[in-house]
Amino acid sequence: MSPGAPGAFRGPRKPAHAASAIRPNQVPRRGRPARAPRKVTRGEAAIASRDDTLAHTLAHIEQYAVEDATLSSARETGQRAESSPISASGGAALRFLAASIGARAVVEVGTGCGSSGIWLLRGMRGESVLTSVDIEPEYQELARAAYRRAGFPANRVRLILGRGLHVLPRLTDGAYDMVFVDAEPASYPAYLAEALRLLRVGGIVVFNNALEAATSSDGPLSAPDAGTAAVREVARLVRDDEQLIPLLLPIGEGLLAAIREEAPADS
Repeated sequence: MSPGAPGAFRGPRKPAHAASAIRPNQVPRRGRPARAPRKVTRGEAAIASRDDTLAHTLAHIEQYAVEDATLSSARETGQRAESSPISASGGAALRFLAASIGARAVVEVGTGCGSSGIWLLRGMRGESVLTSVDIEPEYQELARAAYRRAGFPANRVRLILGRGLHVLPRLTDGAYDMVFVDAEPASYPAYLAEALRLLRVGGIVVFNNALEAATSSDGPLSAPDAGTAAVREVARLVRDDEQLIPLLLPIGEGLLAAIREEAPADS
């Protein structure tokens, strides 16, 4: 039978890819060389290491502040109600600040579901009163229940329903030891003016979410929103006011605090 005849033995069939297979001692085709991975610069490595260290430090700070069952319950209730409750580290800072000045009268703008109020009350002196303002009646009812579970009698808390900028002007000048603002950021500069009127000399004003503006970057085609711009403005006002001793704490969402000093005597 001739080699080309039907049925003739042709040897083992080559695989379909044999034509493109590389034979022994065959030089591979030249093509685009594989790109070597870009080397990380020393500066980039230092930044990455610093960021990792900062994240670890902030996580440690958050874990250091321990919530008991009452606070955990209030915070979880606030999360379910989407009232943005303060973090454990932020609450611990509020308690510390209230205790450090022996606060007896505190104003809170933004009751939420009661977690920040509990932290404040635990730092305030006995028989002191927390005045807390919020526009949501449901939040205040949840907060009232949280205060009761925490063991605070009803006369320790005065809940006022309404907008902070409508309520604060009705409060007494220079009668409060501390003002804590956790409300709409766009109104922070206006709240600062009200807080300075309400505070006694040596009193403290505190704003929550003070680090939100720091994480925003502006570009040629972008501009800060009203809330971001207002947070930046209140931070500038606090820093530049000679009657205030400012401090920006990288705790929780960021706390901007300032002590009101004695007004300088007229020369």
